[in-house]
Order: sequence, then C-alpha cells, then structure tokens
Amino acid sequence: MISRPPRDRPHPLRLAALVILFAGLVLLAVFAGGMLQGVQEQQALLQTWNADTAHLHTGAPAINPKLQHPVDGVDFAIRVPRLGYSAAVKEGVTTSVLYSSPGHYPETVWPGDPGTVGVAAHNVYWINFPQLTPGDEIDLETRYGTYKYHVTGSAIVNPNNRSVLVPNAPGYHLTLTTCWPLWAGAFATQRYVIFSDQYAPAIDTPINNRKPAS
Repeated sequence: MISRPPRDRPHPLRLAALVILFAGLVLLAVFAGGMLQGVQEQQALLQTWNADTAHLHTGAPAINPKLQHPVDGVDFAIRVPRLGYSAAVKEGVTTSVLYSSPGHYPETVWPGDPGTVGVAAHNVYWINFPQLTPGDEIDLETRYGTYKYHVTGSAIVNPNNRSVLVPNAPGYHLTLTTCWPLWAGAFATQRYVIFSDQYAPAIDTPINNRKPAS
C-alpha cells in the first residue's frame, strides 16, 4: 500500500507574515475610510460656514464676546491664499476633531483678542504647510469679522513644548501647528510650528514679533 506524503503545512514565519500583511491592509482601509469621511465632513462644514456667514463679513471687525463660542462645533474659518487652502476650524484638538478639520486650542484666545490664537491641523491637511514663508498671509474669518496675519517664522519643536502657545503673549498672534515629519503621520515625534502676527485690522500699539522657540 502506497502511503501519501503528509500535507505540507505553512511555515510559521510565512503564516505570521500573512497575518501582519492582512492586518496592515485592514488598518490602511480603516485609515483611508476615516480620512474620506473627514474630508467629506470638512466640505460640508465649510459650505455651511460660507452660507451662514456671507452676510456677516462686512465692515470693520468688532469683537463681540457673545459670538466667541462654537456653533455646531465650528469656531471660525481659516484661509491661506498662497496655498489655496480654506477650512472650517472646530473647537478642540482631539484626534476625532483633527480628522475632519483644523482645531482651535481651547486654552488660547480668539481672533481679535490680545495674545496668541492657536490652531492645530492633522498633517494630512497641510501637505504644503512648510512652504509658507515670512510675509505670507493667513486669514481667520469669524462671525464678527476677518483678521489677517503675516507669517513671521517657523520652528520644529517637541510635542510637549507649549511655549509656542503662550495665550497672553504681548501683541496679537496666530500660531499653527502640525505633526512633523509630515510623512510620519500618527507616528510623528515632533511638531512643525508657523508663527504669524496680525496686521489687519491695524493694531494701534506696536506688536513684538514672536520669536520661534528653540
């Protein structure tokens, strides 16, 4: 009687590699799905913002504390003319917020108030972020008017460096942060920071230019 050779069993290393590959594909699918959902949500938020505030952006800005709060989760809008970038900015900097929009650091001031406005963005939304150079314009549109800033510099800092977001810094500033390096995504170990100063409406008192943190 002829015996059949035992059926080949997959090598443990090969099996482990297949499991890792499958898990990687699942994670990529989940990430892509989350990003697509985030992009769609941002488009809807921006369309709603533009429709709701079209009649408000007239005349000189006049700070109204009653309007300095999120409506449907949205605080204000950000526009970067050089990059052709526009987005509705939500309140908070949690992962769920940053997947669909830039987020306003809750501990920082609102546009128009003295101090530093802090805005964080997931690096996926800022592919051209490091292309900003001194003099480039960044606009923050609020329900009480538009504030314009000029980029003054940039820096790469550790994630726990909160000195770039000092809310009561002299003058009127906007600080943008994102993960660095861009390609690292959620595994990024540092933060890329853009500093900017308000130039419109004009400030009566001199503004001390913010120096990048070392």
